[in-house]
Amino acid sequence: MFLVTGASGFVGQGLLRTLRQRGIPFRGTGRGGSGELLAVGDIHGTTDWSAALDGIDVVVHLAAVNQNVVEGSPAVLAEYRSVNVEGTINLARQAAAAGVRRFVFLSSIKASGEATTKGKPFTAAGEPAPESDYGRTKLEAERLLHALGASTTMEIAIIRSPLVYGPGMRGSFQALVRLVQRGLPLPFASIDNRRSMVYLENLTDLIVTAANHPDAAGGTFMVADSKSPSTPELVRMIAAATGSSASLLPFPPALLEFAGNVAGKRELVYRLTRSLDVDISETSRRLGWTPPFEMADALARTIGPAKPIKE
Repeated sequence: MFLVTGASGFVGQGLLRTLRQRGIPFRGTGRGGSGELLAVGDIHGTTDWSAALDGIDVVVHLAAVNQNVVEGSPAVLAEYRSVNVEGTINLARQAAAAGVRRFVFLSSIKASGEATTKGKPFTAAGEPAPESDYGRTKLEAERLLHALGASTTMEIAIIRSPLVYGPGMRGSFQALVRLVQRGLPLPFASIDNRRSMVYLENLTDLIVTAANHPDAAGGTFMVADSKSPSTPELVRMIAAATGSSASLLPFPPALLEFAGNVAGKRELVYRLTRSLDVDISETSRRLGWTPPFEMADALARTIGPAKPIKE
């Protein structure tokens, strides 16, 4: 049986759908618990997981304080550490003591860094260089888990994920979709970058693979769709998926970034102008895994036909 933490979240709900479709028994947990979810309360270094772990063979740990929290203050860093590091290793230690066979941890590509240069994608073997509190705490949790795995019989598998998209998504990707649907000219034609993302069902497929594949034990695995489009390519793919038209105008990326800095939207603009390229070749080689959905199909399943945008 699988234990899925953070089961009420976007990825958690997607994973529960995948487990149901495949007839895999599971127990989901949430902070407050609702419906089929077991309440565990706040996640920190002393959370009691004994009831949730009863009869569990595989733990998939999704719950985290994510990168959408505003960074910079000691209070925020303390929350990151409490949940992402102390809460993770506390659960893992209890899982090992309860006889759990494998612990799958959903980390973040931010444990590797914030951006890549041309021809040098992020790989699991590369030297991590996180720049945010979120990324640093995810990397710290990864290292503590591998150390625990080396000293117990519980197997550890870690997945570093970039932005996840799919039906019901929110945030910057949804905002880009709505912008494309409006059909207005966009100043993105001069951008030459690579942005890796992962479709929700591709991610959940890899999670199940990592939970069961014998060669996943002890590994850190990159996940992404098979295609890493440039921003102009992505806009055209979104337009095709929605039946819209894409009008792209040339504009210096440096000026876009300057405008983003002035408007206080630097990170959002950097996601459009800079590269974050993820190499999944080692994941494919070691686990025999390829994303089951190509990006064009995944976008069509995510977005569907364009709907009128209400002003």
